[in-house]
Amino acid sequence: MPAHAKPPFRADHVGSLLRPPELLRARDDAAAGRITAEELRAAEDEAIRAVVAMQEEVGLQTATDGEFRRTTWHMDFIYQLGGIDPAPGGQMRIHFRNEAGELNFTSAALSVHDRVRIDHTIFADDFRALQGYVTKNTPKLTIPSPSMVHYRGGPASIDPAVYPDVEEFWSDLSAAYAEQVRRIGELGCTYLQFDDTSLAYLNDPAQRAEIAARGDDAEHMHLRYIKQINAALADRPEGMTITTHMCRGNFRSSWVASGGYDFVAEALFGELNVDGFFLEYDDARSGGFEPLRYVPRGKRVVLGLVTTKHGELESKDALKRRIEEASKHIDVDQLCLSPQCGFSSTVEGNVLTYEQEVAKLRLIVETAAEVWG
Repeated sequence: MPAHAKPPFRADHVGSLLRPPELLRARDDAAAGRITAEELRAAEDEAIRAVVAMQEEVGLQTATDGEFRRTTWHMDFIYQLGGIDPAPGGQMRIHFRNEAGELNFTSAALSVHDRVRIDHTIFADDFRALQGYVTKNTPKLTIPSPSMVHYRGGPASIDPAVYPDVEEFWSDLSAAYAEQVRRIGELGCTYLQFDDTSLAYLNDPAQRAEIAARGDDAEHMHLRYIKQINAALADRPEGMTITTHMCRGNFRSSWVASGGYDFVAEALFGELNVDGFFLEYDDARSGGFEPLRYVPRGKRVVLGLVTTKHGELESKDALKRRIEEASKHIDVDQLCLSPQCGFSSTVEGNVLTYEQEVAKLRLIVETAAEVWG
């Protein structure tokens, strides 16, 4: 298979897409008991079928289900890991900000109360459904990186009676992910993405200060995360492409962290055993392209140059200039183009319209075709 025919593709996207109003209404109706779980599932199926058709129509080579069955990009997965549940009465509050001010994302805190394990193949039915809706595109599954289990909860979320030695926690976590990867491969998944905000957050000194304050080794945390992801992928199925996506927060067009990739770049690009990196690069918060010099030959970088934070459409010329700028630090043949993040990392979605979302995806496809042919 020619290199350009394998993911990550020249024109690609991160995963989540804006939920249509009728699906949001169905979710509200299900939560209120006005419709059954089966009726909600049928509404999700209809919405996913339509959004897969949209991805194919704009010319993308991959398709996701838009994460339409999830409330958030990460917690719907993490809470299905054996041994992990919401902490009774506990809350995680994450401070986001945008040009207008600040807002908070709040969810139940994590509790690692038993040995971490895979009790069932997470998102198996969702992925099977996606496979059935795709006619020509490669179906992609997105799941949170194992790093997110630790970064979200920290040492306080791990019961010391279960894990008196934290190394056993790390070992079980990677083993659980390895089993999930194996099972998803058995379903026919050839394109899997680990979403990981932690490896981008750690570039921000303020985030490292928070990590240090809770008792973690903030200066070396990224090395631990890289090690555990690699352990999870050590026996990945032959023929499966693995990518990782890193951003600095994405909730209702807001963000958490700032800073270029410099702090993690050498270890991240040189040691993480993935095939491609989806990198947020839509504004100055992401720093320059200089860290891309550490990316080895044979791996791809998907430049997230098109923002999902607002609906204003970028110009092709501006995108081409930025690709050219990046190519001063990495061979242009190793580059691809995508949005900087998902359009709807949580069910609420970012502040733009469906039509603007489609226009941005189409722009990515057209620009990629003009740059790479």
